[in-house]
Amino acid sequence: MPSGGYLWWYIDALSDDGQHGLSIIAFVGSVFSPYYAWARRRGNHTNPDNFCALNVALYSRQARRWSMTERGAAHNHRDRTRFVIGPSQLHWNGQSLCIEIDEVGVPLPRRIRGTVNLHPQQLFHFSTPLDAAGRHRWGPLAPRSRVEVDLRHPAQRWHGHAYLDSNEGDEPIERAFTEWDWSRSAMKDGSTAVIYDVEPGRANGRLLALRFGRHGSVVPFEAPPRCELPRTAWRLARRMGSEGPVQVVQQLEDTPFYQRAMLCSRLMGEPVTSFHETLHVPRLVSPVVQAMLPWRMPRRG
Repeated sequence: MPSGGYLWWYIDALSDDGQHGLSIIAFVGSVFSPYYAWARRRGNHTNPDNFCALNVALYSRQARRWSMTERGAAHNHRDRTRFVIGPSQLHWNGQSLCIEIDEVGVPLPRRIRGTVNLHPQQLFHFSTPLDAAGRHRWGPLAPRSRVEVDLRHPAQRWHGHAYLDSNEGDEPIERAFTEWDWSRSAMKDGSTAVIYDVEPGRANGRLLALRFGRHGSVVPFEAPPRCELPRTAWRLARRMGSEGPVQVVQQLEDTPFYQRAMLCSRLMGEPVTSFHETLHVPRLVSPVVQAMLPWRMPRRG
């Protein structure tokens, strides 16, 4: 990976009974890292492997947890099948992805410990540029998966459906983007519909609307009109393509520069429940936000 670049793997999941949810993001060259940004500004060595983190967020009425401890290169290791980040790791065994979590939450130091096993029902080798120069790319790896969650802290055991994708870039994210909205929706036929709205409403924007089929097909579809959603508590603007009204079912994350929510809307004639997120890059790189981030993203090593 080039200096200043990044790579991440993203997972979201919802239990079959709808009572539990999670998101996990494994970062190399964390785009949210203030330490990585400060090192780039100073012209210091900016090997992405020196800025790795495992972000874990748990969503349930009984227990909400959030952790994102960044670790230096001495505490990380990557090869073809394994990514070790401090005491946690991800391991691909050829059939499924096993995530062994051993993290401490912030701002309250509560333990998150246990395993998450993701079983893809179809693997994809699809990747597409998000910018005109092709320096930033995205692709789903397993948009339709099953998940087994077995946590000791907090005590949770559940099964559900999940999604796995990846983003990578050859330069810092702020060089190419201002904002984007992204959503993924599970369709009745078992396919997954993704809308990636990059630079929404701008001349240099790119709108991806792709349906990933159960047996490996990738089919574009016409994205429905953008619907403006209520601004978040941090006054972050957000949009969702929908054929009808959009309901915010649950606000999962709400920060000055990023939000994640569960939405109900209509897509391709169906009612759908979607994971939706918005990233606003100028807020992320603002000096005020960068000074706040270490409280939520401590660094070790």
